[in-house]
Amino acid sequence: MLDWTQLEALCRSCNRCGLCQTRHNVVFGVGPRDADIMLVGEGPGQQEDLQGEPFVGPAGRLLDDMLSIIDLSRENCYIANVVKCRPPQNRDPLEIEQEACIGYLRNQYALIRPKIVVCLGRIAATRLIRSDYRITREHGQWVEKRGVWMTAIYHPSALLRDLSKRPETFRDLLSIRQKIQETGARF
Repeated sequence: MLDWTQLEALCRSCNRCGLCQTRHNVVFGVGPRDADIMLVGEGPGQQEDLQGEPFVGPAGRLLDDMLSIIDLSRENCYIANVVKCRPPQNRDPLEIEQEACIGYLRNQYALIRPKIVVCLGRIAATRLIRSDYRITREHGQWVEKRGVWMTAIYHPSALLRDLSKRPETFRDLLSIRQKIQETGARF
């Protein structure tokens, strides 16, 4: 396992897949590196690629609002993505791209040692919870893996496209707040 400095340097110079050819910035992750709560999205979008920080575009603003509902913010949880470079036209990251990057995320996870992981969308859920995870049926359900509680909610960009999913997501957020209280996670 690499330490934070080594991991970030390796990630920033990565050329393991074709995404490195079109990126402006590697989007490594933000937040306290000892956070009890880790949020994982699928990959950077256009604004994230330009600024080098996850969830800073419209979906990021919505995520900030969602987190504030349950007293979370970028200051008390760690936010990362499955892939660290933007897929063209914000398409889903290909399996080969996910495989190229997943080691970075695993190393971040091992360094942070969170109590709770919230997957933001289907891609993160299928990588971290279970390969056949069905976000429309299973969002908000909890799974314990090696002492870490994991759940998935709709990706904020999906909530921007489909407002009808917001009431379900509000309930999922309340469930996250309850799990934080149950586990004694710091926030």
